[in-house]
Amino acid sequence: MTPSTRRDPYEGFSGRIGRTFAESEPAWSPPRSPGHKAPNIVVVLVDDMGYSDIAPFGSEIATPTLTALAETGVRLSNYHTMPLCSPARAALLTGLNPHRVGYAMVANSDPGFPGYGMEIADDIPTLAELLHDSGYATYAVGKWHLVRDSASNAADDRDNWPLRKGFDQYYGVLEGLTSLFHPHQLVRDNSPLDIDEFPDDYYYTDDITDQAISMVKSLRAHDPDKPFFLYLAHNAVHGPLQAKQEDIARHRGRYDEGWDVLRERRFAAQLADGLLPPGTELPDRNSEAGLDVPAWASLTEEQQKLYARYMEVYAALVDNIDRNLGRLTGTLEALGELDNTVIVFTSDNGGTGEGGAEGTRSYFSRFVHHPALPGDWTPDVDRDPELIGGPRSLVHYPRGWGMASNTPFRLYKGHTYAGGVRVPFVLSWPKGAREGRLAPGLRTQYQYVTDIAPTLLRLAGLERPVTRRGVPLQEPDGVSFAPVLADAAQGSTHSEQYCEMTGNRSFYRDGHKLVTLHRPGTPYDDSEWALYDIRTDPTEIHDLAAERPGLVKELAAAWEEAAWRNGVFPLPDGSGALARRNPAEQRLTRPLTLLPGTPELERYRSSRLVALRSFAISVVIDETGDGVLVSHGDQGGGYSLYVEDGRLRFAYNEYGVLHESDAGPLAQGGHVLRLVAAAERGLRWSFTVEADGEVRATPPSVHQLIGMAPFQGISVGIDRKSPVSWPLFERHRSFRFRGRLRSVTYHPGDPGPDSPEAVAAALREAAAAFE
Repeated sequence: MTPSTRRDPYEGFSGRIGRTFAESEPAWSPPRSPGHKAPNIVVVLVDDMGYSDIAPFGSEIATPTLTALAETGVRLSNYHTMPLCSPARAALLTGLNPHRVGYAMVANSDPGFPGYGMEIADDIPTLAELLHDSGYATYAVGKWHLVRDSASNAADDRDNWPLRKGFDQYYGVLEGLTSLFHPHQLVRDNSPLDIDEFPDDYYYTDDITDQAISMVKSLRAHDPDKPFFLYLAHNAVHGPLQAKQEDIARHRGRYDEGWDVLRERRFAAQLADGLLPPGTELPDRNSEAGLDVPAWASLTEEQQKLYARYMEVYAALVDNIDRNLGRLTGTLEALGELDNTVIVFTSDNGGTGEGGAEGTRSYFSRFVHHPALPGDWTPDVDRDPELIGGPRSLVHYPRGWGMASNTPFRLYKGHTYAGGVRVPFVLSWPKGAREGRLAPGLRTQYQYVTDIAPTLLRLAGLERPVTRRGVPLQEPDGVSFAPVLADAAQGSTHSEQYCEMTGNRSFYRDGHKLVTLHRPGTPYDDSEWALYDIRTDPTEIHDLAAERPGLVKELAAAWEEAAWRNGVFPLPDGSGALARRNPAEQRLTRPLTLLPGTPELERYRSSRLVALRSFAISVVIDETGDGVLVSHGDQGGGYSLYVEDGRLRFAYNEYGVLHESDAGPLAQGGHVLRLVAAAERGLRWSFTVEADGEVRATPPSVHQLIGMAPFQGISVGIDRKSPVSWPLFERHRSFRFRGRLRSVTYHPGDPGPDSPEAVAAALREAAAAFE
């Protein structure tokens, strides 16, 4: 007989039950509450911002909101993070080292190992989950990047989307980057939004701030007491760099003197403000091969003018972030909430060098990393200077500005040297300051990104539980630095820490730091290690490895032990495993039919139909008319097939260079149209446009769109959001098809000669022939 699982409905009821209301005594469960007057918590996380980019850390960019928060709060001048975004976010929100959580890398890979799982397990609660369990309202806006790109579509189970990780509401972009004028896929709560066009004055940073303010206002309208946790994760200042014209205008001419002068001025401001110990030296310009920066004076006048414009756009992004933070703090003040709100402002990692030595006006072309890139590949496009920073240009600055961003530290995002991992950190809490829980001022103690979650729990008066919903929880790695906030004389609460990112490694212990700059594909051995005493040499200039081999050996062994304990292995090598994907994704290369009215196909799902392969698109129309038949991509690269003035046309945006072909008139009535792309050696496509079996156009071959392009997904019957062809957009906006469209079918073909599959097959054949 099956045991009964029926529960007594009165079990645990603290009142009294009789046959009638008159014979009974009611009782109510107490509401969940973290305690009387628990503080609100706002975490503002900026993307790719270097150590010196805000005024409280030496910048010339006016950031009055952050300056005010720093003056009444605490600056951590020795705060460290991970060198890349997804790992840093996983560590911040869980308090665990990122490899343990499964984020050894950004959430755009799937090589099939535990450290790269890209899923937060049930026994690793997020800060949002723990605060929510205690009675907090929890909101997230902006960049998420803790769900793998292949799981960012509307068919996913959403287990790693924000609402399944403790947030009541979410609005933003699940992926790591987007256009700030035309976000490629906005998500509200658990649903991608189906958007055709954005208003001409739309700007993403303003939008997510509006959404955050709305969430807070709504909460206070419904509940006067409930504390909230707001995670405001900006996509800015990540590339592509795009800013509003009025913001750019405020910074015109500011960077004409170049990055060398800017770096020296910021360093002087940092020394004067006590951010660095006396005697700290400014390193020479980064000179490592492939990471080097030329002297500003060595550039041509034309280069200087262009490069200065890039930095004006970047400064405008920082400026805009501060202004939007001012709108948020102004709302909190108007609601009487600012006094009892803990506000944290920091960056996920240091400033980047991914723009290359010259920068680019073609972000996705510069972003491509493929061993078979042909000699005629152009990582830049020509653009009217007035378009730089606007919706028609996807720019990134030269790495010289990334070096200046990271002043006074060496190297960039992705590296375990200080330029990749030391970032600004400001924490404000006026009520806590009055009550002695926060002593305003500067802190030089070493603290780590995993310390944020336990610190915020402590400030909220909460303890991290041992179990949650019957599941034993993994222990955290971070340690609260609440004692450091309260007393500047307290020692650091975080004495040692390993780090690893794409083979770059480091180990910190009590002021000494062991670090490597690993060259991809080279052996991992002890000759890579450099040793620095960052108490006296925070800019990592004087390598002590030859003088102290015993300490090098000790810390290298400690790194090895920590790596095994945290799931760091296997390390990346020259095998190409990071490009590997789950074999189950092969189903995504089957033919796919899209019907009119289908919401835009998500970026990654769309890419599986065309990336590094031949493909064909069949378009069946029952009655012709003007409008877009199918589009895939945006101003950074894409293609579209459309009818205008009764003529069939094909547009191909080659990373910002527009090619258009006229395929002739299309008579009234029904038609079967085909766009055929043949993948050729040299990462090229040759296109053919057909109508009812007749070849209508054979435009010259073009570079394939690979890497992150096309960034916007496939739409049928319309060109949504950022257009493939800007001239067509100016004439017709999103240009919805006015005839009768029956279907659009993608037929993925064989992988091209430069695809990973083809290269692997050729190697297998060569090995078999050799044997």
